[in-house]
Amino acid sequence: MTIAFIGLGHMGGPMAVNLVRAGHDVLAFDLVPELTERARDAGVPVAESAAAAAARADIVLTMLPQGRHVLAAYTGEGQASLLEAAPPDTLFLDCSTIAVDEAQRAAELAVAAGHRAMDAPVSGGVVGAENATLAFMVGGTDADFARVQPLLVDMGRRIVHCGANGLGQAAKVCNNLILGITQIAAAEGFVLGERLGLTHQVLFDVTSNASAQCWAISTNCPVPGPVPTSPANNDYQPGFAGALMAKDLGLAAKAIELGGVDAKLGMLAQRLYAEFAAGEGGSQDFSAIINTIRDASDS
Repeated sequence: MTIAFIGLGHMGGPMAVNLVRAGHDVLAFDLVPELTERARDAGVPVAESAAAAAARADIVLTMLPQGRHVLAAYTGEGQASLLEAAPPDTLFLDCSTIAVDEAQRAAELAVAAGHRAMDAPVSGGVVGAENATLAFMVGGTDADFARVQPLLVDMGRRIVHCGANGLGQAAKVCNNLILGITQIAAAEGFVLGERLGLTHQVLFDVTSNASAQCWAISTNCPVPGPVPTSPANNDYQPGFAGALMAKDLGLAAKAIELGGVDAKLGMLAQRLYAEFAAGEGGSQDFSAIINTIRDASDS
């Protein structure tokens, strides 16, 4: 199979490299020349355009910033249409993180054009993309899942078929809603612990082994010291940037409103991360929100 890989940014670039290293036939493209050249330098074959890559593909994999970019690439808004360029019955696999309704719309467009479609957003950040340890949440038919699973295994460690088209995005948005809330909770707990006289290490030893245990503490601990690999020990250089968390919680807020869910904590987390990402937090790890909470607390 030939895989057209469209979108070679922080996540897409390493993912394409891993597919090539695993022996897959990849033809890649990005609208940003610098990203295309970086991929070429890493050994990824590059096409002259996205449509040219799609025209030779059995699978078109997109990894783009937002849903509007995916839909524009599919329909040809401002560029050649991937759906028109691809051979009949091409499988379109979108690994971007977009809204559930956008993923369902993309699938509808693909099917109407004579193709098949799946959504497969990822979790694991740039480190996961580089190390091929991503988690994939996949929406689509059983048959198409069986076809793409060998590709996903070469880019990730955990692949879950979540159901029909759009349900991969649904699983991703629910996961990151929980993550955003728990990261704020961890930050508030550690700031409270500081005020009460607890050391970071003592509070970590308790919470990481008690009922408060969670990824936001055990892996992404928001204070330096207890977890040497957490961003807090690297001046909050992002494993997952605040801007990305704000984006994902924006998608969650849209889903909450459409679903009529009384998600007070989720909507509050969305507002807090939107404010955080509007400043320096946009380029920091999302766990750095602890500094915002600390600065806003009474001295």
